[in-house]
Amino acid sequence: MAMKIRLARGGSKKRPFYRIVAADSRMPRDGRYIEKLGTYNPLLPKDSEERVKMDTARVQHWLTQGAQPTDRVSRFLEAASVLGKKERNNPNKATPGKKAQERAREKAAKAAEAAQAETAPAAEEAPAEEERAV
Repeated sequence: MAMKIRLARGGSKKRPFYRIVAADSRMPRDGRYIEKLGTYNPLLPKDSEERVKMDTARVQHWLTQGAQPTDRVSRFLEAASVLGKKERNNPNKATPGKKAQERAREKAAKAAEAAQAETAPAAEEAPAEEERAV
């Protein structure tokens, strides 16, 4: 039997509440599970101790039996120091595309030219004003 340690959603509409459960991977998300291992309430503040509660001894038992935690549950286990940190894929989705990078370079170049043009005439006009004052 392929076991998973995963979240089973409960609560009402727009008010999620999750149970951390050990379940057969072929069962529905909110369906039958073998054992309830804890709870997760995403509506509580992140620093609250009540946000994630789990029985780490039972989680360890299921991990030794071969149960695989889902990504979200593995993050909870890492925070609780039950599992070691995993290397995750972190694609550079936030970086802009090639055209946007070219436009940004062109805009920066124009701004640099404009700033240089402003400083150069000001330097040339300053001596001319001194001559008029004399």
